[in-house]
Amino acid sequence: MAGRAQPSGPAGSGGGAPGLLPLLLLLLSAAAIIPRGDGQNLVTEDVTVVEGDVATISCRVKNSDDSVIQLLNPNRQTIYFRDFRPLKDSRFQLVNFSNSELRVSLTNVSISDEGRYFCQLYTDPPQEIYTTITVLVPPRNLVIDIEKETAVEGEEIELNCTAMASRPATTIRWFKGNKELTGKSEVERWSDMYTVTSQLLLKVGREDDGVPVICLVDHPAVKDLQTQRYLEVMYKPQVRVSQNYPLQGLTREGEPLELTCTAFGKPQPTDMRWLRVDDEMPQHVVVSGSNLLISNLNKTDNGTYRCEASNAVGKSHADYMLFVYDTTATTEPAVHGFTQLPNSAEELDYGDLSGTSVPPTAPTEALPTVQLSNASLASRPDSRAGEEGAIRSVDHAVVGGVVAVVVFAMLCLLIILGRYFARHKGTYFTHEAKGADDAADADTAIINAEGGQNNSEEKKEYFI
Repeated sequence: MAGRAQPSGPAGSGGGAPGLLPLLLLLLSAAAIIPRGDGQNLVTEDVTVVEGDVATISCRVKNSDDSVIQLLNPNRQTIYFRDFRPLKDSRFQLVNFSNSELRVSLTNVSISDEGRYFCQLYTDPPQEIYTTITVLVPPRNLVIDIEKETAVEGEEIELNCTAMASRPATTIRWFKGNKELTGKSEVERWSDMYTVTSQLLLKVGREDDGVPVICLVDHPAVKDLQTQRYLEVMYKPQVRVSQNYPLQGLTREGEPLELTCTAFGKPQPTDMRWLRVDDEMPQHVVVSGSNLLISNLNKTDNGTYRCEASNAVGKSHADYMLFVYDTTATTEPAVHGFTQLPNSAEELDYGDLSGTSVPPTAPTEALPTVQLSNASLASRPDSRAGEEGAIRSVDHAVVGGVVAVVVFAMLCLLIILGRYFARHKGTYFTHEAKGADDAADADTAIINAEGGQNNSEEKKEYFI
């Protein structure tokens, strides 16, 4: 530990010493003080203590020669001279005194006690070293302020955590559940104290409802200091449709069908109703609260039945596609039960869908079409998936066969035409000018030609 020479003045005292002690102290402190360094006999260490705790100062001598040891405060008042305490401060207590050590404790440490404390050894020449007491102050208060006590799903809210009057400045960390988040901190200094405020912007969803947001402090004076607030998030209903009867198998003509609609949201949905999409609700359908009952199914009941629920935040729905089969139908559907559709792709992330889906195998043209907006819904097979796949396979085979026949016929036709044109290719000679070789001119050749113009009608050739 680096040191420097310290001037030594009269050693102060809180209440004075009897007899010749004040004069002795004055004479001893008037001597020159040698700075500490290698080879010195005095040893001490710096002390770091939390406000309110106990600090222990130790002045030790390596090679004791029975010299006098004393301890002075930052104001150079004598706290202890050997085992005698001139300073009237009961917070200083002698822990150990011997020829080789003077150890003193200071209870209930405060900021005012911070500074340098001097150990002096009255040798020839005298020696002096100092030890520094550093006082740590934990945050006085840790508070989370939240912009809105109740937020709506999708909103961004602001949270502020404040750690007041600490020393040194604290570091604030944010957690949502077990996940650490990043905030923005600002530090203000007041005298020797620091106040730190951290701001967190958080976009909330329905999964955040009831989750604690934790403000945690990192500070050398304190461990595990934290405070938390629980999020309260309102969100629109989650709707599910379940088929009570038949539990499995086909929905056949003449049999009953019972559906139940359940909805959960915050606040709890207050309005729930059944309707038939793109059509009127059949008169024989009985709706009782969240239940829908059709006691005697027939093909006119085919369609999509929707359960809607709403609360103060918004409205949601789930759909059930019904296809009624003949009583003679024996084929099991690809997937039993119902098809439940989300209101948006977002609802898929919250597990809105439950159960398995819809109408059994049936002719393609008789089924209503429902278009899903999410890949996870597309993975749920439709009730007619098996038969539609078989029909598509048959159609493709027929079309492929027809195309093959047409291509074969065209190839055969091309081969026949090629052979025909090959046979009639060459040079052809006619007898129109026969006997005109010796004619003097063209006119004479025409007149002398066999048959002449009189036989022109008989000399016709036809090219096939």
